[in-house]
Amino acid sequence: MGLSAAAPLWGPPGLLLTIALHPALSVRPAKGPAPAPRDYCVLGAGPAGLQMAYFLQRAGRDYAVFERAPRPGSFFTRYPRHSKLISINKRFTGKANAEFNLRHDWNSLLSHDPRLLFRHYSRAYFPDARDMVRYLGDFADRLGLRVLYNTTITYVTLDKDRQAWNGHYFILTDQTGQAYRCSVLLVATGLSVPNQVNFPGSEYVEGYESVSVDPEDFVGQNVLILGRGNSAFETAENILGVTNFIHMLSRSRVRLSWATHYVGDLRAINNGLLDTYQLKSLDGLLESDLTDLAIVKDHEGKFHVTLKFFLEENNTNQSADSITLPQDNSDNFAMRVAYDRVIRCLGWNFDFSIFNKSLRLNSGNPFDTKYPLIRASYESKGTRGLFILGTASHSVDYRRSAGGFIHGFRYTARAVHRLLEHRHHGAAWPSTELPVTQLTSAIVRRVNEASGLYQMFSVLADVVLLKENASAFEYLEEFPVLMLPQLETLTGRKARHGLFVVNMEYGKNFSGPDKDVFFHGRSVGYTEDAWQSNFLHPVIYYYRQLPTEQEVRFRPAHWPLPRPAAIHHILEDFLTDWTAPVGHILPLRRFLENCLDTDLRSFYAESCFLFALTRQKLPPFCQQGYLRRQGLASTQSLRQHGVESRLLRDYAAMGRHLEDSSQRPGNHGPVGVPPDPGPPAPVQSLDSNKEEL
Repeated sequence: MGLSAAAPLWGPPGLLLTIALHPALSVRPAKGPAPAPRDYCVLGAGPAGLQMAYFLQRAGRDYAVFERAPRPGSFFTRYPRHSKLISINKRFTGKANAEFNLRHDWNSLLSHDPRLLFRHYSRAYFPDARDMVRYLGDFADRLGLRVLYNTTITYVTLDKDRQAWNGHYFILTDQTGQAYRCSVLLVATGLSVPNQVNFPGSEYVEGYESVSVDPEDFVGQNVLILGRGNSAFETAENILGVTNFIHMLSRSRVRLSWATHYVGDLRAINNGLLDTYQLKSLDGLLESDLTDLAIVKDHEGKFHVTLKFFLEENNTNQSADSITLPQDNSDNFAMRVAYDRVIRCLGWNFDFSIFNKSLRLNSGNPFDTKYPLIRASYESKGTRGLFILGTASHSVDYRRSAGGFIHGFRYTARAVHRLLEHRHHGAAWPSTELPVTQLTSAIVRRVNEASGLYQMFSVLADVVLLKENASAFEYLEEFPVLMLPQLETLTGRKARHGLFVVNMEYGKNFSGPDKDVFFHGRSVGYTEDAWQSNFLHPVIYYYRQLPTEQEVRFRPAHWPLPRPAAIHHILEDFLTDWTAPVGHILPLRRFLENCLDTDLRSFYAESCFLFALTRQKLPPFCQQGYLRRQGLASTQSLRQHGVESRLLRDYAAMGRHLEDSSQRPGNHGPVGVPPDPGPPAPVQSLDSNKEEL
């Protein structure tokens, strides 16, 4: 949660749990005249809520943001508990390209104001959470976002109405009983309910949300931490130097972010306990299912870990002094020592309690108790017009990409806004139309600069829609790849003549907690082996028509998209700079040419003229440039380069040779041939060259 979970502060822990466990305590809608509906309502003024508010404001839409706290980003006033974010604030990259720099800025939201970049708010590589609160406050104030503070939405339900955009209005009721009607509801409340595991003795466990953060409170103590994520290791890191020892217990193995490529796994800034464990300094990590355990308290107030089986066998809730402990059967039981503190750090769940069951946000299976049930378009599967943004939308790419964190969901929020603009306002998905001669350069530019493509790898991809006869193309940026079958409906763009999908991917067998990601020979260096690239690299898919829903659903395992007509991997690069002429650009151009059955090279005017005389089908560059009197201007240096590379004849040298021959005694040139006028005048442009020829 330390990176960028966008939940607002949902009250003290006791009240939070009361609301979560007792939805009936929520205020129900007040009776009275129906309020005038707003087009858009946004729940939560965290990073995701403010990001969506920015897009709505720029588009001139009717919206309001509801925030229960008196200022934005209230989540970060309490979390992470030790105030250290694990989101990278990389202020220097050596480049001036703003889009490229966002690849390595994990805290900034998207806006047109260069002052609202997080690097102006903190110099720390891992910033303080208070800087995030200050940043979000300025983001809302400077952009004039419409936020209703101190407004707690306690209940959300539906009111069916055929006049509404989606066939119903969302009715939101606040703590005073005031009701609000909305055509579209955008939920950006994050994950705010602590995850708990019920087992005998769980009442003795302290929660991450309330445990002391003062190391002095842990001096000389034995501490057991339940959990294996960043919040657990963050807690351990804070008290590592004052405790007797720390044991960490969880069902799953430790997952290191540098091994899994998932930023939500354990980050290096928090993993000090791994050193002390492996270097035999008393601390340790254990794996066990928490539901099989029990905690009992002895007469000294210390806690002992036993098996739930022993409690059930004795059918008692007595103290540890009279309960069978595992060491009685096996004197080498790992947790045979007594603990002074047991701390729960098991992550967070979405707060479903304020939503009426008619919204059908939860299907009831275990995974859906953590996240709402949503589509790849971030719209609820149960209710049209209800979208989930930010951390709570992470189910779409859980453990695969960065959609649960600011540097990922700032782009998924923009994708949702573009979908809404087309659905409700008739604005087609933004695109750029260019001649096909610029296809290679357009793809090269995007894979080298684009931040959304880079951070939301395998989730958001660029789509290139080809025009008739492949004479031109439309370029759509950062479209949700799993919604590809519905592209025409969702974007207002047509895919009648084939398409390319530009995606970023890791190698299929490169990452994982059981793999050695630093193995010898892990880097691929030859273009013919590019398909085996391990590190993040661009992959281009070619389809003759849009894939179907069935093809997407039954795509090959671990493939982000269905099998295409052709596929091209751009060779991985140590610098993540795919601009090598031979290693990157040439193979890409040849792949595109093979798919389009055309020649995407650029030519001199002389070559275009010769093609016009000798070929039935001219390269697109000649069709769109030379024959239409457009193209690059020719200069003396460019012409000299053409001569040296043997692409052009050296007419100047030929002219001098003829002139020398005509001045020799008795040599007046061939009969019937007029004297050579000398070298031609420098060619100024392709169209002037055509006229001369």
